[in-house]
Amino acid sequence: MKKKEAILKIATVLFANKGFAGTSVQEISRLTGAAEGTIFYHFKSKEGLLLTILERTRETIVNQFEDFYRDRGFESGMAMVEETVSFFLYLAGLMEDHFLLLHRHDLYKFAETNLEFREHLEAIYNCLVDFFERGVAEGRRDGSISTEVHPRKSALIIYTMVDGLVRFKNYNLYDAGALFNELLQSCRRMLQANVR
Repeated sequence: MKKKEAILKIATVLFANKGFAGTSVQEISRLTGAAEGTIFYHFKSKEGLLLTILERTRETIVNQFEDFYRDRGFESGMAMVEETVSFFLYLAGLMEDHFLLLHRHDLYKFAETNLEFREHLEAIYNCLVDFFERGVAEGRRDGSISTEVHPRKSALIIYTMVDGLVRFKNYNLYDAGALFNELLQSCRRMLQANVR
């Protein structure tokens, strides 16, 4: 593994588990074997390293979802929503440190004062909500989801429910898998609430 990739990987784990303030460049250097100067050469600053991780996180999530959707025929928009929920949970397990990082409070403190952090976080969350919105919009077209359901607002609610389960799992608060069927039932009820 190249030094730059090793730095990104180790820094992601450290930032996710210890927070930005709790992680030093010296620790990243020690764990990767890369000199501090090498880290600054590649990323300019500790903040630059975190921004690169956020950018890579978004790219990976988008690529994973696009691969998932590619050449996949969904029975209906509702089926697309349900499979997107399943894939999101799978991806959150596969990219556990990245999702744990996205749940860290320090990212949002940076976003309050740093436009670049805010734009990166918004891009990540917008792309995640977009995936759910695709299914809702398709379901409205094919009749599997009520036309009275607002695609974006419904997608935001679904995302919030699914991401809440990911938080439970990442913080070892509850067995998120035990709620999977109830999560899908809740999504169905919400999306068909006004169908008569």
